[in-house]
Amino acid sequence: MPRSAIHAVHESSGARFTDFGGWTMPVQYSGVLEEHESVRTAAGVFDVSHLGRFEVVGSGAVDLVRAQLCNDITKVAPGRAQYTMALNDRGGVEDDIIVWWLDQERLWIMPNGTNSAEIEDRFAAATPAGVSVSDIRATTSLFAVQGPEAPSILADVLADVPGRFRVVETAFDGVDVWAAGTGYTGERGAEICVPTAQAADLWNAIVEAGAVPCGLGARDTLRLEMGYPLWGQDLDEGTTPLEAGLGWVVSWDHDFVGKTSLEAQRSGVARALVAFTTEGRAIPRPGYDITTDDGGGTVTSGNYSPSLHHGIGMGYVAPPPHPGDTASVQIRGRQVPVEIVELPFLER
Repeated sequence: MPRSAIHAVHESSGARFTDFGGWTMPVQYSGVLEEHESVRTAAGVFDVSHLGRFEVVGSGAVDLVRAQLCNDITKVAPGRAQYTMALNDRGGVEDDIIVWWLDQERLWIMPNGTNSAEIEDRFAAATPAGVSVSDIRATTSLFAVQGPEAPSILADVLADVPGRFRVVETAFDGVDVWAAGTGYTGERGAEICVPTAQAADLWNAIVEAGAVPCGLGARDTLRLEMGYPLWGQDLDEGTTPLEAGLGWVVSWDHDFVGKTSLEAQRSGVARALVAFTTEGRAIPRPGYDITTDDGGGTVTSGNYSPSLHHGIGMGYVAPPPHPGDTASVQIRGRQVPVEIVELPFLER
């Protein structure tokens, strides 16, 4: 099973590991709650090297990205990042993706680790003459520095710090690296792609500058508080972005895989992703049943919110509930009332 290039550094820091996307990655160091709090109040650093990343280069690179992904990269410009999705012919989400547009004919596609090979193969199969697709995950590491103090920490270790959803070529210790003002926690910060040979030095410099090492356990509670979907739970090949409440990711004025099927849902969906809260420490786990006034569904993501001190969750319900509808989740054999709310759970 693949490991991070700095696995030994994580081991020496007392990390506990888990299988994540087919990689052995740190799940926690001091503990999920402590690491979560560090990101919300100060800064944490995550090793997210398991995430996919490949480069698309050439005179037709932008057209290839537009055709394969439902958001329109030309809505932004070189030097920017964009959240988007790769859909199948039925409009289902094969993956949700971040694109870094480095310069005019050079873009980096950043899929989830689980789907990295499939998405890269999909691009390679559709590549026209004059465009090349090449993997960069094997030669780089990817770190995310997140939290209110992240900008000052980044300024200590990088020559230039990107703004929100900006992409910059910067430097660490004389080595060129790329950084984007993106992340999965709702906090300020950046993700940094660094050559493997300099990965351990960069990680150590970030920690020495004040960031707390954090595992993927805290990353999950942080993203859930923001209502960010997780592919494989809240998104999958049978779920469309419209059902997930992510219609803003779809740019209708260009052709892309899945557009024809998706257009049939523009007038309304038969089921929808809803967000809800519980009182106290009642935790809605994935797979638990949701019951509403007119129907029901299943929890896709749920946990205890360390910031809000009560349970939070998301799940698909059919038919979509109306404002004021009541709902409950079956937790440990009993029906627990929940309040349907708007996302995000936590305002930042």
